[in-house]
Parts: sequence; C-alpha cells; structure tokens
Amino acid sequence: MKTILLLLCCAAFAAAQVPAPDRTVSGNILTSTHDPAVRIRLPEPVQYVGAERWILYDIADCEVHVFVEADARKNVKRFWWIQFEGYLPSKPGLRHDYDSPRHVTIGGLDFFVDTWLHKDGEPTRKGSDREHITALIRSRGYRLPEGTMDVRLVHLLDEQTRQELMIIYSENLSPTGHTAAELSAGGKAFSQWPGIEKGLIERAQKAVTLEPVTGR
Repeated sequence: MKTILLLLCCAAFAAAQVPAPDRTVSGNILTSTHDPAVRIRLPEPVQYVGAERWILYDIADCEVHVFVEADARKNVKRFWWIQFEGYLPSKPGLRHDYDSPRHVTIGGLDFFVDTWLHKDGEPTRKGSDREHITALIRSRGYRLPEGTMDVRLVHLLDEQTRQELMIIYSENLSPTGHTAAELSAGGKAFSQWPGIEKGLIERAQKAVTLEPVTGR
C-alpha cells in the first residue's frame, strides 16, 4: 500500500510540474502570444474540442488544441490539430530535422509539408501526440473516421530549430471511394493518390489563416 501511495504521489507531483495550456480560443480563432505570436483562424463551422499540455516523451513541452467539423451525430468529417512544441532546456542537444522538399507559405510563415494515410485503430506509439489527440476527441463523444488522409504543416521558429508550430489537417477518406491500403504504395488505387494528395494540400492551406499578434 505504501508503494502504491508513493507512486500516486510521484505521478501527481509530475503532473503538477506541467503548466496548463496558455493559448486561448474564441470560437474558430486560436491566439498565441508567444512562440510564435500568431492568431490562427479556422473555417466555420468548427467545434473546439479542447486542449492538453504535457511533456512529450520526456523531452519536449507540448501544447495541443483540437478542432473538429462533425455532423449531428458527432461523426467527424475533418479535424485540425494545432501543436506548439519546444525541446526542454535540459535537452540542449536536440533539434528538429524536417527534410521535406515541399513547402507552403501561410501568413508569411514557411511550413514544411508532409502527407500520409491513416487507418483508425493502427498501432500508435505510447504517449505520442496522436494518442493524446485521439483520446481527447473520443472523450468528447466524437467518432473518428475509419480512414483519414492527413497533411502536416510544420513551421520552425528559429535557426536552432528547437521550437515548432505544427498544424495537422485531417479529412475523412471515405469520399474518395478508397481505403488507406488501396491508395498506399502497392495498392490498387495508388496511381490516383498524387491527384487526391494535391487537392488535399490545397484545402489544408486554404482552411487556415494566420496573422501576427502585435501590441503585447
């Protein structure tokens, strides 16, 4: 019993060391006053699911905010996962090393662009950001699609590449008429993926508006 109580106390102490999310949300607008100071506007109608902040893999301060567009039965059509992340000062040697050759500019900021296909129920790394946001969405009663196609937009804040703003845009895959396996390399519809991917990236870019926050 003493051992159990000690573990519970340690867990509570660790949780207390993580600050609460400090970005604010009003309707479809998220405002960050630091790292970076930016206002992010999403299309209406979206529903704000909530936020979470934790130490990711014991190496980075991670704050996420999640928005969904869903039907009356809470079936998610698409969602946005906005993440502010910075390596801890205790990990001075760590750097982000994105190498995607594709970039887009949104609100004057440069973003790396990556895409992937995801099947609901695929194994997820324990403690990962995806595990956190999936649990958050489901805890609010929303149902995720069986398959999604995702765009990851990453902006690195400085030359040290230790801080990032990441926006992940995810759409229900079913309107394409194909599964994630069919559109993946080796799948029967893989030849159609480049055209589908191009439209996905364009929608992801158009769905997000960024502007600087000034007068702090």
